[in-house]
Amino acid sequence: MFTGIIETLGKVTNLVSEKDNLHITVSSSITNELKIDQSVAHNGVCLTVVGIKDSEYTVTAIKETLNKTNIGELKVNSIVNLERAMKLGDRLDGHIVQGHVDETGTCVNIENQNGSTVFTFEYNSKINNNITIEKGSITVNGVSLTVVNSKDDSFSVAIIPYTLENTSFKNLAINDKVNLEFDVIGKYVSRLTLKNDD
Repeated sequence: MFTGIIETLGKVTNLVSEKDNLHITVSSSITNELKIDQSVAHNGVCLTVVGIKDSEYTVTAIKETLNKTNIGELKVNSIVNLERAMKLGDRLDGHIVQGHVDETGTCVNIENQNGSTVFTFEYNSKINNNITIEKGSITVNGVSLTVVNSKDDSFSVAIIPYTLENTSFKNLAINDKVNLEFDVIGKYVSRLTLKNDD
């Protein structure tokens, strides 16, 4: 489990394809604290550390992950949001995040508004019956955010300057693909409601 509160940024230093897998090497400030088999969220995707050397570590993404997330679009020097799995007893500053991406969305608008930056994303609302609830939680590239202006196939989030500077949102551009994980509690409630309506 994760919280959607980004610990640090990582830089992709090497990419190696092996059959259907992609081995991703990342340089980060937390590498010396990592262990083999540890789970780390990369842009919201839970991946397992398989190798560590000096300030770099390696994770492997399988075909399923590459097909359903934006991990396959990473390039050398790409910046990724990093978060280690939460510890029992830690404060849940964001919301409950599984590190399992529901689908990808596309950034369609970026607007500066009086000290914050509003990003708008479009997505396929028919996949997995995902419902984006106004003022509910959403994870975008691993970042826990609050939904504003929720529509059937789009939503917006307002990013404060601190989050903009300390996540990969500062590099996000229109037409970029992002990983979306909908609030697991919201999904459960919506499915329960739909079941009770039948």
